[in-house]
Amino acid sequence: MAEKRHTRDSEAQRLPDSFKDSPSKGLGPCGWILVAFSFLFTVITFPISIWMCIKIIKEYERANIFRLGRILQGGAKGPGLFFILPCTDSFIKVDMRTISFDIPPQEILTKDSVTISVDGVVYYRVQNASRALKGASMVITESPAALQLRYLQTLTTIAAEKNSTIVFPLPIDMLQGIIGAKHSHLG
Repeated sequence: MAEKRHTRDSEAQRLPDSFKDSPSKGLGPCGWILVAFSFLFTVITFPISIWMCIKIIKEYERANIFRLGRILQGGAKGPGLFFILPCTDSFIKVDMRTISFDIPPQEILTKDSVTISVDGVVYYRVQNASRALKGASMVITESPAALQLRYLQTLTTIAAEKNSTIVFPLPIDMLQGIIGAKHSHLG
């Protein structure tokens, strides 16, 4: 019994090769109504909206297309042209090239008290765009610290582009420590 449960848990941890392998409930009636209105809006404003609907993906990129927050069946699209509905669809480009990442040198003290400098280079490449996006979303979902770091990274990017000041809210855990210290000091 314990072996069966362990096997089921390990199968649940394994990521599917594409999102079409994972169960999907579909858009539902309200979702299809929104898609129909979006398509109707695209047809009515055809000469202008066609420029917002056709997207180009380069040879080394793939696009994961989301309709109302759910990935479309068929996995990643590209390279070339593809069509999205302007109000209901969004897409994320994934770079499929081999990327090098330089690790800064670090000084390390060995057992015989000799200081050595160690540095390295990491080469990585995305093989399956849908699977890479699913893996990143799983890490962010399971770890609140990863979500906060992603939020901070997004705010930093926005602040750099707009040249503005952004007040970053403190996490609740930090505030509880401050409030607890204040109450113990007063009481």
